[in-house]
Amino acid sequence: MEMSYAIGRYEQAAELLPARWQQAARRVPDFRKAQAEEFRLRAMTLVTTEGELFVSDELPRQSVTQSDLEQLCDTVTGYSRYAASESMGKGYLVGRGGFRVGLCGTVVLRDGVGVNLRDISSASVRISRQAAGLCRDMTQLLPEGESFQSTLIAAPPGAGKTTLLREMVAALSNGSEERAPLRVGIVDERGELAGMYRGVPQLDVGFHTDVLDSCPKTLGIPMLMRSANPQVIAVDEITTAEDLTAMAAAANCGVALLATIHALDEEELRRKPLYPVLAASQVFRRLITISVEAGQRRYQVRPL
Repeated sequence: MEMSYAIGRYEQAAELLPARWQQAARRVPDFRKAQAEEFRLRAMTLVTTEGELFVSDELPRQSVTQSDLEQLCDTVTGYSRYAASESMGKGYLVGRGGFRVGLCGTVVLRDGVGVNLRDISSASVRISRQAAGLCRDMTQLLPEGESFQSTLIAAPPGAGKTTLLREMVAALSNGSEERAPLRVGIVDERGELAGMYRGVPQLDVGFHTDVLDSCPKTLGIPMLMRSANPQVIAVDEITTAEDLTAMAAAANCGVALLATIHALDEEELRRKPLYPVLAASQVFRRLITISVEAGQRRYQVRPL
């Protein structure tokens, strides 16, 4: 990833911040901007590869105010929070550029379901970036001359599962000289994969990709089957047996699956309570694990 691109995405994300914090964020050194993964608005810090650091030593460290948080929400929603109440009830917003804003506060419940959020107490702005060309450089992830096999990506938080998933989706959707493009459907439950903003993906997921945004996997997978005739369905973060049941139903109809799951490695994956269900479903044929060594990501591909 080029440093200029990494810095540019940082500066785009900083434009969502309250005005006084934008100024502080712009004064951060370029090398730190390139490392940054999140802004966290409670004591105004940056999450980087070196840990969580204060954005500024000039401003009081506990000076993120209720007004700052309200201004953030107004900026992200275009001063139309009512229109975004459904996603706020789930604890997040997605701003222009595909930046996901996580929110904490008082949940407004209706019939036991979160329908909005008030009295915002803290927020995080994820600085999403793409690793364009990742799959071109890793032919083992998308071998030429064979049909795509259902693939599971396992890695710990922060290792780059969603980034890799997005790049694989784009590569499958766009095709290449050796491989025809495939119709890909995404169920983007948390708004992180495509970064939809007013119906438009803010992150590159390919030319032949359909997206269901803010939709549970168990609902979205059969919806895509009925509406979009996908050849591949991609989802981020398998967490329940019901997710796997929906995927197995799609696989039985000839659709390939591409998904991620939290696990340090294959050994930890096999210890997860969900693993017996995953193994019994026989959906996934390949496993990709990601490890980080000396700041570099390492990818391993093996049969599952």
